[in-house]
Amino acid sequence: MEALDPVAQAGWWAEALGWRESYRDEEEVDIDAPDGSLRLVFVPVPQLPPGPSRLHLDLASRDLDHQRSQVSRLLGAGARRADIGQGDVPWEVLADPEGMLFCVLEPRPVYAGTGAVAAVVLQAADPESLADFWSAATGWQRSDTELVALRSPSGGPFLELSPVSSSASGSGHRLHLDVRPRPGCPQDDEVARLRALGAAPLDVGQGDVPWVVLSDPEGNPFCVLSTPA
Repeated sequence: MEALDPVAQAGWWAEALGWRESYRDEEEVDIDAPDGSLRLVFVPVPQLPPGPSRLHLDLASRDLDHQRSQVSRLLGAGARRADIGQGDVPWEVLADPEGMLFCVLEPRPVYAGTGAVAAVVLQAADPESLADFWSAATGWQRSDTELVALRSPSGGPFLELSPVSSSASGSGHRLHLDVRPRPGCPQDDEVARLRALGAAPLDVGQGDVPWVVLSDPEGNPFCVLSTPA
């Protein structure tokens, strides 16, 4: 997640989700889910990109009282309500202190056991095709939610593909996915595999960095991290 103040943003989200800070240096601040299923990495930028991001977080709730208390707590901590034309829906759309949109969902049985984050939601012109790409890229399996969805075999949040027309999709990329090579797989081999699946190289001005920036078949940027030790 791009941030004007990564330390403050990481602290806000750690408190919002009940997560813990796991790493900090001048380039990033990381917070981790208690079960290790997801990590949020906050990186500094001089200015935020215009327009809403094509990727956002959905937060889970246990019941309606829990949803209401979460919304009240987050508003008290500096979030604000956001109107993106959602109309009369059972979930609440909020923005964090730097304007990053997210949703607090009403209770849904399918999200029981995901932890604080129910889903990472990516807008897609063709959800089925994009799900095929991301399933092959990650090894995550198709799952049943209200949207086309994937989930790690080990559990955790869903990756959901939300249908949207190209004219209505968000234009920003404040939030993007990072993937890491499978154990024993060199980064170059993983990049070659992802390109064979339909990813393309992307220059976002990253310069000489140890990760590789690609875009998925619908142009969403993501990073392939260096080979794990």
